[in-house]
Amino acid sequence: MRPMEQRTILVTGATDGLGRALAADLAGRGATVLVHGRDDGRGQATMEEIRARVPGARLHWYRADLASIDQVRELAAAVAAEHKGLDTLVNNAGIGTTVPGGGARQESADGHELRFAVNYLAGFLLTRLLLPVLRSAAPSRIVNVSSLGQAPIDFDDVMLVKDYSGVRAYCQSKLAQVMFTVDLAEELAGTGVTANALHPATYMPTKMVVATPASELSEGVEATSRLVTDPALDEVSGRFFDGTRPAQALEQAYDPGPGPGCASCRSR
Repeated sequence: MRPMEQRTILVTGATDGLGRALAADLAGRGATVLVHGRDDGRGQATMEEIRARVPGARLHWYRADLASIDQVRELAAAVAAEHKGLDTLVNNAGIGTTVPGGGARQESADGHELRFAVNYLAGFLLTRLLLPVLRSAAPSRIVNVSSLGQAPIDFDDVMLVKDYSGVRAYCQSKLAQVMFTVDLAEELAGTGVTANALHPATYMPTKMVVATPASELSEGVEATSRLVTDPALDEVSGRFFDGTRPAQALEQAYDPGPGPGCASCRSR
């Protein structure tokens, strides 16, 4: 891959937690970082904080609510219009098991179960729309921030209308991310674009986590940054990592049958 000073990297969900720390890390390495979030105030604060730590940091702000398919499309269009090539897309934005909204089932602006919409469908669509600029910058990378918390998907009730729980919604969305990663790696073989997924760390101290933290945020940053920057991974694709270690997702992730793509998303 090109030197970090020549790379452009989009990090979704970059105004809090892992995304914010990762954006700062990558800016510190010299990359141009596209900072995504859904609040202009938090976006401005994030960029000010990074510039205080990294004078001269090259940052660009993009606002979009990933619970809206239209806004995902607008985000992709804005990035593609302003950057001829994208070296790395980090699909990091996500919703935890109970935040926001507690234990009640919620829907996105388009009527999809909220966690599936934000954690999986948004990244699926954004990746698809940005493939042309990723291809133009090849060798390039797609990094999907998933989790060891995974649950099999019931394709008769993907939106969990019949049997909802926040934990199940979160865990099936994370398995779907790995499914997409495996399928995408096969599709993109030979193009110079790789796709990998990871569980960055366990119970990091972020607003998404309601349990007692078990890992430092720096552990998640290190693991995720490695998938973005390590030249040893130039030819590695379709893999799932637990931190920095190769791991296996649930068996369903490797099933060659139809994946959980959203026909309504593809048609809009």
